[in-house]
Amino acid sequence: MNATIVMLPGDGIGPEIVLQARRVLEVIARRFGHAFEMPEHLIGGCAIDACGDPLPEKTLSACRDSNAILLGAVGGPKWDDPTAKTRPEAGLLRIRKELGLFANLRPTKTWDELLDASPLRREIVQGTDILFVRELTGGLYFGESGRRDHPSGEEAWNVMIYSTGEIERVVRVAADAARKRRGKLTMVDKANVLEVSRLWRQVSERLVKTEYPDLQYNVVLVDAMAMHLISKPREFDVVVTENLFGDILTDEASMLPGSLGLLPSASIGASGPGLFEPIHGSAPDIAGKNVANPLATILAAAMMLRYSLEMNSEADAIEDAVNRVLKAGHRTKDIAGNGPSISTTAMGDIVVKTLNG
Repeated sequence: MNATIVMLPGDGIGPEIVLQARRVLEVIARRFGHAFEMPEHLIGGCAIDACGDPLPEKTLSACRDSNAILLGAVGGPKWDDPTAKTRPEAGLLRIRKELGLFANLRPTKTWDELLDASPLRREIVQGTDILFVRELTGGLYFGESGRRDHPSGEEAWNVMIYSTGEIERVVRVAADAARKRRGKLTMVDKANVLEVSRLWRQVSERLVKTEYPDLQYNVVLVDAMAMHLISKPREFDVVVTENLFGDILTDEASMLPGSLGLLPSASIGASGPGLFEPIHGSAPDIAGKNVANPLATILAAAMMLRYSLEMNSEADAIEDAVNRVLKAGHRTKDIAGNGPSISTTAMGDIVVKTLNG
């Protein structure tokens, strides 16, 4: 298969970790007889510096014409001024909207070899395997917002809006995923307070009852879910929720395995290329030091092969290689604890060597 994969290294550690994923994809192409074209384009802070726009039109056009997109990370202190005309994160929000990437898939699983890296007790986190499906293009992040005068100074507002159609399409993504996993679907809302959540509950229950009666379905309030994630995470299979709740809960869940450096994510739409990335940020404090963990980005490349290119065997090969590397005891600094650690490049070398057999 010939495929064009747009690489968006971005800021901070982004270029370092995307480079290792590129190396892995090159091995996959050779091993399975594919031809991957992997052009690089600007996004985020580096794009602001180069052309004043966190998502240049050239980048957006290349992404639209691609088969898939692999992103590193965006942002950093250099661009954190709240009064700035634009910020790196605006590029991420826009690319999701422009490409119709309405569903964010974040797998959260623990590895037995790394249970001691988790801040929670081994008996709580062992066996955790959750797929979060977060709605990505609606809600507070995309609703009307503004500021106005107030007797105390100013007041600000954000509007949370969802339609039936927006809810249905992301719940279907989650329900389809649950059918391929353990058959359990949890919807998270705040229906005891928010009208928007009451619509989410009404639409989700109707859809699951009529189209997915085989699933084990339940609803959990978002504040209860925040507690359950640190007390009984093994009880959950697929979790679907709206944008803001999903943003918060997935970051909380990311600590269960003990490191952000192990967790990939996928943003997909009804058609067209998907966007794949590690869930961690740009980590500017370690950028350029060759110590970042590239495994989340490598696993994001595996998700990309699976979800955008329908290359399941190739994705399995990458995931198996990562599993074998971890079982062999190789660790970057973030997961090494008090033991020895290896560099970003060295971890990439070992994954590539494992893939090559």
